[in-house]
Amino acid sequence: MHKFIITCLLSIMAIACNKTKTTADASGTFESDEIIISAEASGLIKQLELEEGQVIEAGKYIGYIDTFQLYLKKKQLEAQIRLALSQKPDINKQLAALQAQLSTAEREQKRVANLLKADAATQKQLDDITAQVEVIHKQIEAQSSSLGITSGSIAQQALPLQVQIEQIDDQLAKSRIVNPVNGTVLSQYAEANEMTAIGKPLYKIADLSNLLLRAYVTGKEFASIKLQQKVKVLVEDADGQYREYPGTIEWISSKAEFTPKTIQTKDERANLVYAIKIRVKNDGLLKIGMYADIKF
Repeated sequence: MHKFIITCLLSIMAIACNKTKTTADASGTFESDEIIISAEASGLIKQLELEEGQVIEAGKYIGYIDTFQLYLKKKQLEAQIRLALSQKPDINKQLAALQAQLSTAEREQKRVANLLKADAATQKQLDDITAQVEVIHKQIEAQSSSLGITSGSIAQQALPLQVQIEQIDDQLAKSRIVNPVNGTVLSQYAEANEMTAIGKPLYKIADLSNLLLRAYVTGKEFASIKLQQKVKVLVEDADGQYREYPGTIEWISSKAEFTPKTIQTKDERANLVYAIKIRVKNDGLLKIGMYADIKF
């Protein structure tokens, strides 16, 4: 009889403890920061290595959109640039004849100057050859300036074509489907061999290593909580027991709202509450949409 009474008392105490443990200051459901990845190019999806539930790292290449027309357009522009630049004058070759004349005239100028010192030439002969040297110098300057302007003009004509190639390079890069963030694929909206367009969703991804618990608190509780406050998050498992997780208040709404319609009773929905978000590290057992209780 005594053993039976002791067993009953222990059972009552366990139930009482369990009730105490699950008495919560607030409750809510888990959600995540979901990102919808959209196509940045239009065309046929040639490859898309993706499955719902797949964990993908940031920067991982997962497919591409058909780029053959872009490739052909780039080749055409490159050919146009080569054609334009081939018309640039070779300034050194164009001036070679005048440079040869200048060298000959300068040698003649030195020879006449030496003859003049020996009284074997006249001053007029030296002046004539000096004038000839100056004329050739001016011809070289004028020709060099003209050829430089022509060369610069051709280079300017090729510049817009080069900019178009850079634009195509950007389009080619955007045709590669590269996952931008670490996370788990929640939904897939497109398949390989389907047509897509810029801005059309391809898949939804979220980092499930940390989940957000969205909950609602009353005005009384609202006055006693703060950002970065540590809280206890209690999640009921299949056996009716509660697993405890540490959480951190990451966001607190500044405006009151009526309790969401997910609350069962009409009276409770009429209350004004404040939304909060608590970040919880996921051990793999937490799921989006799962309910949890909170103790401050």
